[in-house]
Amino acid sequence: MTHNNSGAAENAAESKFRVGVDIGGTFTDLFLLNDATHEFVVGKILTTPQDPSEAIEAGLREILAQANVPAQSIRQIIHGTTLVANALIERKGAPTALLATDGFRDATEIGREQRYELYDLMLEMPQPLVPRHLRFDIPERILSDGSIHQELDVAHVERLAHELQAAGFEAVAIAFLNSFINPQHECAARDAVARVAPTIRVSISSEVAPEIREYDRTSTTVANIYVQGRVEDYLRELGARMGALGVGGSLLLMLSSGGVATVETAVRFPVRLLESGPAAGVLAAAAFGAKVGAGMGQVDGLANLLSFDMGGTTAKFAIIDRGQPLISHDFEVDRRYRFRKGSGLPIKTPVIEMIEIGAGGGSIARVNSLGLLKVGPESAGAQPGPACYGHGGSLPTVTDADLILGYLNPDFFLGGGIALDVSGARRAVDEHIAQPLGLSIEQAAWGIHQIVNENMASAARVHAIERGKDPAGLPIFAFGGAGPVHAFRVAAALGAPSVVIPFGAGVMSAIGFLTAPLAFDFARSLPVKLEGSSLDWPRINGLLGEMQAEGRALLQASGVLPQDISHTCSVEVRYAGQGHEVGVVLPDDLLSADHLPAIRATFEAEYLRLYSRLGPPVPLEAITWRVVSSSPKPALSLVRSHLNQSIASHPDDARKGTRPAYFPEVGGMTETPVYDRYALAKGMCISGPAIIEERESTLIIGSGATAAVDELWNIILTHD
Repeated sequence: MTHNNSGAAENAAESKFRVGVDIGGTFTDLFLLNDATHEFVVGKILTTPQDPSEAIEAGLREILAQANVPAQSIRQIIHGTTLVANALIERKGAPTALLATDGFRDATEIGREQRYELYDLMLEMPQPLVPRHLRFDIPERILSDGSIHQELDVAHVERLAHELQAAGFEAVAIAFLNSFINPQHECAARDAVARVAPTIRVSISSEVAPEIREYDRTSTTVANIYVQGRVEDYLRELGARMGALGVGGSLLLMLSSGGVATVETAVRFPVRLLESGPAAGVLAAAAFGAKVGAGMGQVDGLANLLSFDMGGTTAKFAIIDRGQPLISHDFEVDRRYRFRKGSGLPIKTPVIEMIEIGAGGGSIARVNSLGLLKVGPESAGAQPGPACYGHGGSLPTVTDADLILGYLNPDFFLGGGIALDVSGARRAVDEHIAQPLGLSIEQAAWGIHQIVNENMASAARVHAIERGKDPAGLPIFAFGGAGPVHAFRVAAALGAPSVVIPFGAGVMSAIGFLTAPLAFDFARSLPVKLEGSSLDWPRINGLLGEMQAEGRALLQASGVLPQDISHTCSVEVRYAGQGHEVGVVLPDDLLSADHLPAIRATFEAEYLRLYSRLGPPVPLEAITWRVVSSSPKPALSLVRSHLNQSIASHPDDARKGTRPAYFPEVGGMTETPVYDRYALAKGMCISGPAIIEERESTLIIGSGATAAVDELWNIILTHD
């Protein structure tokens, strides 16, 4: 379902449009922006899990028709997908073999020496993507200084490649010891496979993750080639659909780090798409949060935020620190235990740090064997969806509970695009929750609502504290279709000072795609002690220059002008002997011994910020050197002229009416005023309890809270 942009039709053939597309577990969101006029169209359609490109095509047809814009006017489509994460979790990648240094084929199964749960006698370790009988020892050996101890047996690789092709294998990962220092043997092995078995896809670790730590590097390389075929097939199908529509612009993919890349780059390194969809929402929180408070005494906006994105399947939290999302270079997928680090497959790729839990509108509620009410992580998804959708779902979900509580308008869900079945929701909650627990239907629905709120607040609290942040000091930036419904209660549980609900909250992740620059991250491990005059500065500068040149070439091939390309260099530093590093931003000029005091000072400041203390007086060592090459960030501003609706002069003029809604502070179900968000003017204030509706989301204002509309039509929710 879309809403109309009456001004988008003017000079459509001459206008240039960009589209953001976010595929969620329940809905696919689309955002069409006219870069010339800043007018926009929003689309939201049920996801088609069997082929996600179907929903994209259908959604594009709708918003193009509504905006009266020809497909050839689209300059750019930026897309995020959960395809990679789902393929790894569901183990639906290509049959893959691993070639490893002789004696090291079991590195992916041995993993690390730590047990992630010390006292669990039934501990489940992450299972490698490649079973042992498909992992092969290859005669070769490169030492830690890059010298060759044993030459690669090329004939052995060729014989093995011939056998693998005959057996029907589609993918081979090559990860040799110390290849991050000297990739010669990996490159030769790849060439040998290509000569004998040209139909087999190959990834080598020195290209995918040229970093120290054998287990992580090998696991990342295997994951990359394991999903490469599926990603390429999907993008080929999506490209064909876009071509059939007549879309003439480029298709770009969001990376987990928050940059965007071309299809060619995404196919080469699909593992970097793991968190591409959720990353866009965090970018939107950072971009729009920086503007919050304009004209209201906060000129610099909110630089520190807690991003809260609740959709149909999951809820995601991320920290915005000093205006930027936190970036991690260590990620895990397919965890045996969701909150246990070490229980999943390690992936060495830059990713926006966030915590994601199975708490969305489609999360299923149940009574467990102990007679306790539980919600999620299982989801009804898009098919069959919550019981109230009327698509065959019979189990109670969070959306069903919110409908029963009066928070959702059954006749205005997605602007009336989906008529919600209240009786179906009540029947599901009554049969599966209320009767087994001896509660009224409303009490059972309130229990579902509150449990999912507490689940989300607990996850957010852990995520913030683990990163040295006090969740009670962070305003919440809430979005997603279900985020504004639950934001007030989540904020109350965390003690957050305020909640920001942006205009267009229901599709904010799709908007976030349009705030991202073309960018790519590069890394090379080169362990050195940061002391004395013996440091090989030419080698270090050469390493950084090599990565910058690679980034420059990649971006120029994507159409970025040389003068618009920027590079940010950093290095991961630790006290000598430690097991983990701290990222330190490097100066822009060539490095020399003169920079050592500044590097140490920056490291100590960051270490103190993270751990509130400094380490022992020992030398520092640098481990991995990094470069981020990027184009300028797109300037994004939105105008409301597309609404074609008058703005109210008083809050009462924006009232749509009232309906019963559940607020326990005022005695349960109570007649509650309902406001039209599109009619609210800047500076208006509304006291709770109240409900504010827009087409893709609904804001619930609890008792004792006040909602104020700021200069950019954000709603700032505070508690008295």
